[in-house]
Amino acid sequence: MGTPKVALVTGACGGIGSAITRHLAEAGYSVAACDLDQAAAAELAKSLPTQSIGVGVDISDSAAVATAIATVEADLGPVDVLVNNAGIDKIEPFLQSTAETWQKVVSVNYLGTVTVTRAVLDGMIERKFGRIINIASDAGRVGSSGEVVYSGTKGAMIAFGKALAREMATKGITVNAVCPGPTDTPLLKQLSDLSENMFEATRKAVPMKRIGQPDDIAPAVVFFASEGAAYITGQTLSVSGGLTMA
Repeated sequence: MGTPKVALVTGACGGIGSAITRHLAEAGYSVAACDLDQAAAAELAKSLPTQSIGVGVDISDSAAVATAIATVEADLGPVDVLVNNAGIDKIEPFLQSTAETWQKVVSVNYLGTVTVTRAVLDGMIERKFGRIINIASDAGRVGSSGEVVYSGTKGAMIAFGKALAREMATKGITVNAVCPGPTDTPLLKQLSDLSENMFEATRKAVPMKRIGQPDDIAPAVVFFASEGAAYITGQTLSVSGGLTMA
């Protein structure tokens, strides 16, 4: 057996992030669990079956990102797989949202993705290998009421990934997006807290008639990271129980 490949997951301590982190470790990757909460990231890393580390990082801070990448490379080795999962949102009507909220959502969800991707890209190009997986959202494909700016950032992640996939196609690097539908996470709880009727309508709109679980999302990420996906790039995969068929 060779040296395990290294996967870096941002937002690793969230519901979907922790599932992705665990599934990647179970698939044999050494994982850098990166999160704003360094203590939680360290605890998550300790629970994984492979050599892994927890790193505290604010992905909206380019200097902090550079420091985090240097830490990961010193402790685990070069990053082979990047999962841009970190994201924030505040569910509310657009007319009630503020410029401060817009700036935070854009700086983390979109610009954070761009910043972390750029930080690992030179090494991937040098080694002629890389897997970049952006965790976007079906909101970025079809829109979502109460998540107007969030939907915009997720659409931007998808477009960013497609354009980058074209530029990286001859360099051994693939770029794909996974779009979760309604998933049992703290973000979805914001919806149920706002309106139980809206939450129930969302559940009923899913053809499978259930809300997704983080463990439903993670296997798609592991697939895109795998050798079996080597000829797949620039693609967007919804994992949504059939809610989005586009």
